[in-house]
This record gives sequence, C-alpha cells and structure tokens, in this order.
Amino acid sequence: MPRHLLVTGGAGFIGSNFVHHVLAHTDDHVTVLDKLTYAGNLASLDGLPEDRFRFVHGDIADAALVDALFGEVDAVVHYAAESHNDNSLNDPRPFLDTNIIGTYTLLEAARTHGRRLHHISTDEVYGDLELDDPERFTETTPYNPSSPYSSTKAGSDLLVRAWVRSFGVAATISNCSNNYGPYQHVEKFIPRQITNVIRGVRPKLYGAGLNVRDWIHADDHSSAVLTILEKGRIGQTYLIGADGEKDNKTVVELILTLMGQPADAYDHVTDRAGHDLRYAIDSTRLRTELGWTPRYRDFEAGLAATIDWYRANEAWWAPSKDGVEAFYAAKGQ
Repeated sequence: MPRHLLVTGGAGFIGSNFVHHVLAHTDDHVTVLDKLTYAGNLASLDGLPEDRFRFVHGDIADAALVDALFGEVDAVVHYAAESHNDNSLNDPRPFLDTNIIGTYTLLEAARTHGRRLHHISTDEVYGDLELDDPERFTETTPYNPSSPYSSTKAGSDLLVRAWVRSFGVAATISNCSNNYGPYQHVEKFIPRQITNVIRGVRPKLYGAGLNVRDWIHADDHSSAVLTILEKGRIGQTYLIGADGEKDNKTVVELILTLMGQPADAYDHVTDRAGHDLRYAIDSTRLRTELGWTPRYRDFEAGLAATIDWYRANEAWWAPSKDGVEAFYAAKGQ
C-alpha cells in the first residue's frame, strides 16, 4: 500500500531531490515541511503531482505543528538542517535551534505517535582524515566534529540514538558524503564554480585545493535513503557513499574542462577557517546488508549532467548569485 511520508527540509537541496525521487519511483504521497530559509526554494518542487504532494510552510521546532503533521503520516524522513560550515562560523545559533532543538521536537512527536523516523546526517560528524591516510569512515568511527555545523549534527545523531534506546523510537540514521546535483544552492562549492563559469567569472579555490571530499550524486543519496527507510534495521546507522574521492583542485579543473575552458583558469583564495582535510566513506554495510548500489559511479558523467542542469536553469539560481558572491568577496574568498 502507498505510504504517506513527511519530509522535513524538502525544499532544500537533497530534500527536494529525495521528494522528486520518491514521487517518481513509488506510489507514496509526500508532505514537505520547510521553513523556507535562504536555502529552501519552492521552485525546487515545481511540477510535482498535486494529488500526491503537499507543501507546509513551518518550522520543525514548532511542536504543535509537528505533532499535527505526525498524526497524518506513516513515516518521516528528516532532512531539515542548517548545513553550511561558513555560515556556522559566522553565526552558530541557528544551527543549535534547527539541528538540536528541531530534531528533539521531531523525536518527541515520533515517540508520541509511534512513527518511523529516518534521520539524515553527514560524514562531517567524524571530523577529517589525513590526506595520505588509507582509512575511510565507518559506522564505528568515533565522532570528532570540528565546526558548529558538524557539532550540532553530531548532537542530533546522538539524540536519535538516545530516543531509540531510551524510548523505543523506531529510527535509523544515515551519514552521507558530499552531495552534488540539481537544486543545490550556489553558495556550495560545485554549483558556485559552475555558475561562475557560466557568468564568465573565474572559479575560486580555497587555499591550495588539496582538501578531499567523497562526492555522491543527490539521486544516489535519495535511492539509498529510500532503501534504508524500507529495509534498514531499527537503531542502525548506515554510511552512504559512492567511492567518489576527489580533491577540490581536481574538481575545479574538471568543471573548467567540461565547460570548454582552460583547466588552470581559476583563482586561489583565502582558505576556510578549520577546513577539514579529507572525508572518505566506507558504505560496505549499506551495500552488503541492504543491497544498495549507486547509479552514478562515474563522477565525470554525473558532473557533466549537473553542469547541464545549471546551464538550463539559470532562472532558478540567478536570484541568489549576487548576494553569495558579495558575501564571499567581503571575506576575500
């Protein structure tokens, strides 16, 4: 039977990709709850079937609203989060309000209504690895967050674990590597560089560009989350990754090459404070226990498709672009 899912943060980048994925690949109905901060965009939900989709404008920390919505649905997928490291360094408080208090509010509603909950987290809770370290993060890697953002996500993960153990809430957690793909805000690394090139502006590279991220296409993240929601063991954590380790310098040069520009046509800018060196995900548990595999195993192909999307959807990202660039210019980045 079709389910009714509540997706928090469903107007954001990975949340909206998940909503599109669910409505395209299942018969489920979806209600999105989103506060519509700067990172949320209703245009990311355009074209969805009106008979299976509903949008609710609201805050996950609003206990009365959350309680009412939990009473209407079968399961909840929790994407809503403040998620940008630079913003957390500038003003940590919203990260506490949304990532900690918001998650607590959802957990209490799940406890009251007996609803299944899946909590979306990040590999940044584990800190970082040395560039020459052969190891990758696993579900047993100790938490070692380095920013207000990753610290509050680590705290929200621990709340979920506590509510599973103490109150029997039927929840799972996933920690994913860096996403890329359609509907990603232009403040983020890959869309910022793509949209710079589209506008004839040289891309910007933090420091020497040696920091490594483990990239996964948002469609693959969505399919993994749906798999965990359907098959995951309650109380379990699953790491989501697609073996996509690339340093930032390589990514910028590949973007330029794919867009017909010289590979060295970028500028080095001031590095981010506390910039983590390397993230790397071992998704063995997800693949062996639940049988999930990524579709986009070729990063270059996924990046080319992403470039095509931003070229075709300038009306979606243009309203945010000037403000983002002004913010970074003030920081020398």
